[in-house]
Amino acid sequence: MAKKIEDAINAQINAELWSAYLYLSMGTCFRAKGLDGIANWFEVQFKEEQDHAMILYKYMQSRGWRVILKPIAKVETEWKSAVEAFEDTLAHEKKVTAMIHNINKLAVEEKDYATVNRMVWFIDEQVEEEEEAGKNLEAVKMIGDNSIGMFMFDKELGAREYHKASALK
Repeated sequence: MAKKIEDAINAQINAELWSAYLYLSMGTCFRAKGLDGIANWFEVQFKEEQDHAMILYKYMQSRGWRVILKPIAKVETEWKSAVEAFEDTLAHEKKVTAMIHNINKLAVEEKDYATVNRMVWFIDEQVEEEEEAGKNLEAVKMIGDNSIGMFMFDKELGAREYHKASALK
């Protein structure tokens, strides 16, 4: 395995764990604001990001490669609104997508087809992540200051359930 692929996957594991920490922080923020449904959405997202890290972790181990866990950078702890949080979510997911695409590009260059194949799941997952974050952002923008709309949206997000990532099964 090319060292640059190993380094990129290790960086991705760190990014996925950072993402989990970010979403848990967002959940904490919105639970404190009494928006338990939005908090639930971010808490489920927290678990999904942990799954993503573990998929990469197990993949590297299955190939006999060394996982190097590095410190997780500090995350924000306060968002003024759901709009701000979902804007940050969408922007962050776009950064994660770029990182995944970079790993895939490196794997293609190195003719590491097993890693190319593993990245297909992540590429598909990122399409879903960006779509969902974008839909939530558009919804909270449309709701604006409408408290009944926010109540209904919060209730809808409260119904979201965690499902273990298919790649971990």
